[in-house]
Amino acid sequence: MAAAKRSYAGAKVTNSLWSWATSNLSANQEIYSSLERLRARSRDLCRNNDYAKKFLRMVRTNVVGPGIKLQSRVKDANGKPDRVANEMIESAWRQWGKVGVCEVSGRYSFTDVKNTVISQMAQDGEVLVRFVRGNGYKYGIALQLIEADHLDLSYNDPLRNIVMGIEFDEWGRPKAYHLFEKHPGERMGYVQNKRVRIPADEILHLFIPDRISQNRGVPWMHTAIVRMNMLYGYEEAELVASRLAAAKAGFYVAPPGDEYVGPKDEDGSFVQELEPGVFEVLPSGWDFKPYDPQHPTTAFKDFVKATLRGIASGLDVSYNYLANDLESVNYSSIRAGVLDEREVWKGLQKWMIEHFLTPVFEKWLEMALLTGELKLPVAKFEKFNAPSWQPRGWAWVDPLKDVQAAILAMQSGLKSATEIAAEQGKDIEDVYEQLAREKELRKKYGITTADDAKLLEAMAKIKNEGEEDEAQAAV
Repeated sequence: MAAAKRSYAGAKVTNSLWSWATSNLSANQEIYSSLERLRARSRDLCRNNDYAKKFLRMVRTNVVGPGIKLQSRVKDANGKPDRVANEMIESAWRQWGKVGVCEVSGRYSFTDVKNTVISQMAQDGEVLVRFVRGNGYKYGIALQLIEADHLDLSYNDPLRNIVMGIEFDEWGRPKAYHLFEKHPGERMGYVQNKRVRIPADEILHLFIPDRISQNRGVPWMHTAIVRMNMLYGYEEAELVASRLAAAKAGFYVAPPGDEYVGPKDEDGSFVQELEPGVFEVLPSGWDFKPYDPQHPTTAFKDFVKATLRGIASGLDVSYNYLANDLESVNYSSIRAGVLDEREVWKGLQKWMIEHFLTPVFEKWLEMALLTGELKLPVAKFEKFNAPSWQPRGWAWVDPLKDVQAAILAMQSGLKSATEIAAEQGKDIEDVYEQLAREKELRKKYGITTADDAKLLEAMAKIKNEGEEDEAQAAV
């Protein structure tokens, strides 16, 4: 009894928990038996479900947005920026990122590639990017986007240490990927699909693992899939029921022994048509019983909202933005939700920088130097391999208060102007360069503006007036 008291309550088998079936399978075994169906259901939702489509748009907008900008940070031996090298690298990178240059099919720009990669990861759980080298590509390299279906899930060979199409070394590092040449779901004509072995240094296999031993990615919506499908079915049923309720249908009831005397079709079935505002004359002795379902019910709104909150938690996004519902929210609650959600997007931005953008830049820089397209010495690759990435930022939730907080943080030494600019997705050097140009333009055209002291004084006055208004409102 003492041992029983010390055990975990969550592991006990009771009447209320007997149906809770669990297993301790490996991550790969769980994925192997579920991945194809999970992926198919996730894709179906993304095609047909409003909330799934909105989630993908939120991912693209908040992780990539207008783009993640490269800022080259090459320095000379004395520690000062090598401005010539930085400008050359940034200019070449922009040229390579144009439509028809960076991707083998010629249909994508590099911003398109980033959006496709992150949306495919959200929908399918994983995506593959192949580095294709050759003289036919500007800078000697281009990217090929490959759907996860090409990576043969059913190919497992313990003797060669191949798991779900991936060949590993003794330490679990990928050595090669075994890919179908054609998409295995292709049905337009006969396709003889052959599997090819691609060395791992040519492939980026992008996914976010949940477990240490996991070798394939699962759709990000996997915990919300059931709720999203059930909610879709419930809304559809409620819509049909509400439409019937609005039509105010009913039934004819005949007296005992009488037969139906109304119109019939060729098969002898009763013909009934319901038109708004039209009333039929009943045969003598017949009665009418209305069919009047009470839809939509009063619980519909609350039920949908509660379900969507669970879905939003599974997707790790804010309910208010997923559902487009800003009803009954105040400034404090919406600000807290926005700031919490932005941390999720920042984490995904950092992941994308580390696992996708930085490896792509390194491969591109190597080939650009080797081909001579980037006219810098190859021997100094390590010096020139100094990328800094500036992801998109967000506007302040309350501009006045947030600007005041930023000024105080700078004055107290807790933040730099570089950090504050980065929070909004801006480069401080670009900001200062633009301000300098504007200053010269104002001088050229004789335009005067308030200096910093007057600006701070005006801001303080606005702040004091706002606090007085709040105090009066509270009274």
